[in-house]
Amino acid sequence: MKKVFATLTVLAMLSFGSVAVMAQEEAAPAAETTEQVVEEEVAAEVAEVAAEEVAEEGGLVALHKALKTKFIEGGAGFMAATLLCLVFGLALCIERIIYLSLAKTNTKKLLANVEAALNNGGMEKALDVCRNTRGPVASIFYQGLSRYDEGVEVVEKTVASYGGVQLGLLEKNLSWITLFIAIAPSMGFMGTIIGMIQAFDKIQQVGDMSATVVAGGIKVALLTTLVGLIIAIILQVFYNYILSLVEGLVNEMEDASISLLDIVVRFDAAKK
Repeated sequence: MKKVFATLTVLAMLSFGSVAVMAQEEAAPAAETTEQVVEEEVAAEVAEVAAEEVAEEGGLVALHKALKTKFIEGGAGFMAATLLCLVFGLALCIERIIYLSLAKTNTKKLLANVEAALNNGGMEKALDVCRNTRGPVASIFYQGLSRYDEGVEVVEKTVASYGGVQLGLLEKNLSWITLFIAIAPSMGFMGTIIGMIQAFDKIQQVGDMSATVVAGGIKVALLTTLVGLIIAIILQVFYNYILSLVEGLVNEMEDASISLLDIVVRFDAAKK
């Protein structure tokens, strides 16, 4: 009996081993197939992304060529002058936006610091707070507080006067931006007139008014007008945004000045 059981045990182990080997052999092709599918999907995605990049680059190249062609067709002289209006106008707009962004001040914090300095350290400490703070509001505060010895009324007049000075600094170069906004479409309309003159000159030379003869002049007229209007619209958007920044700063300066005068009045009353 022992021999029989031993024999059966050996046969069972052999059969189990063969089944495991067969399962591994069947699983191996399946794994290889899965890996191949994944690799094919990745390769397809990479190829799709590459095709999109090539298409985008081709589109940019085509757009660049089209703009260059239209620039030449519109007349290099007038188109270049109109684009210079855009360049100079945008430069001034960017300068104003940076300046106005840096001019913003946390007026509530500044007022709290000035009041605390007046109550704890006196006028000199308050002047140090204003001197070490950036922005037009702090400059107005400094000019007003520096005249405190001459009376509260003098402080009020100084704040109002120096507020006008700061307003002028905030509006600096805005007149030049409006100039370029006006010049850009004017240059376009001038190109329109010159293009129409060229068209009529060709009609006079040929002696026949056909579409082929006048097409070149009319194209110059339309292209210069279009570019001038587009540039004026772009600069006008920036100009209105800058005006909104200036108006916000002016309102902030006025509110802060009123609050400063209240603080000075309280400080003067407490001092007496």
